[in-house]
This record gives sequence, C-alpha cells and structure tokens, in this order.
Amino acid sequence: MVIVLTSLASLKADDRPVTFAQLPMAAQTFINANYPDDKVSFATVDDDVFRPDYHVALAGGVMIQFNHDGSLEKIETRSGNIPDGIIPVQIVEAVKGYYPDAKILEYEVGRRSYEVKLSNRIELKFNTRFNVIEIDN
Repeated sequence: MVIVLTSLASLKADDRPVTFAQLPMAAQTFINANYPDDKVSFATVDDDVFRPDYHVALAGGVMIQFNHDGSLEKIETRSGNIPDGIIPVQIVEAVKGYYPDAKILEYEVGRRSYEVKLSNRIELKFNTRFNVIEIDN
C-alpha cells in the first residue's frame, strides 16, 4: 500500500513556470492573433509527461488553458470580452437568442461538447452540432 501511494504521489503533476516562447506554437499563434496588445503575466505547464496542459494569464485579466498541442481548452474573462471567432458563431447566436443581455465569461471545449458560463450565472452545454443539451443555473 505504501509503495502504491508513493508511486502515485510521484506521478502528481506540478505546475512549473514557462516563458511565452516555451508554449506550443499553436498557443503562441492564438494569443498573438486574439490578444495582440495584451502581455502575458505568467504561463505555467503541468509536468504531466504524456499530455501537459498550459495555463496562461494575460495582463488584461484573461485566463487561457491550452492542451499539450496548443489547442484551446478553456478561456475565462471577467469582462465578457472574448474576441470574435474564438467561440463558434452558433453558440454566440444561441446565447444572444436565449439571454440577450448576458455576456459569455467562460468558454470550454470538451471532446464531445462545448460549455459557456454567462454573466447571469447560467451555464449552457452544447453538443457537437451546437444544440443546447444542458442548462445549469
């Protein structure tokens, strides 16, 4: 039992700081294209050997999570100013249709779904065809 617990503890993924240049190229391109005037406050990578995740905080208050190849996993903002083109237009239009006064504060890409958290505290989950499949409040 002690050996198993020790082995599991050694596999624990710890975050370590990285520079902008150490991010995957896709992540660098994403940040440069969508936030050209914002600076990276800090960036970290978890030490998962197989599929490390990267976390980036921008000076403007945006938090972005990328997977091991630099693909977007999640983006969060307090202001609701996520640039056009990041969130699929079908999701943006659905949110405007259901909740015209709400802003999208979080967008998360899953394997078989997308999730958004809105300024009115509603959470919407969409399938890959952009149909709402779950609403949480």
